[in-house]
Amino acid sequence: MDQQVIHPMVKLQRQVRSLVDSKLIKPSDSIWKIALLYGDEWSYWKKELEDFEFSMQDPIGDLLDVETWDDDEA
Repeated sequence: MDQQVIHPMVKLQRQVRSLVDSKLIKPSDSIWKIALLYGDEWSYWKKELEDFEFSMQDPIGDLLDVETWDDDEA
């Protein structure tokens, strides 16, 4: 039985989409705003986002627009 592993960024993207859907944040807000919600975990997520060439000033909508998270492209 093949089990597909979900990329960690997909999990983050789903959580952020849920926050947008709940109107806690807006797609036009900067990515740094989600730092307030992740506390101690933020340093990990910040590095992951930077590895995918996001800046903390990019809008959250850019994060939500990513369709495929591929570690091999760099």
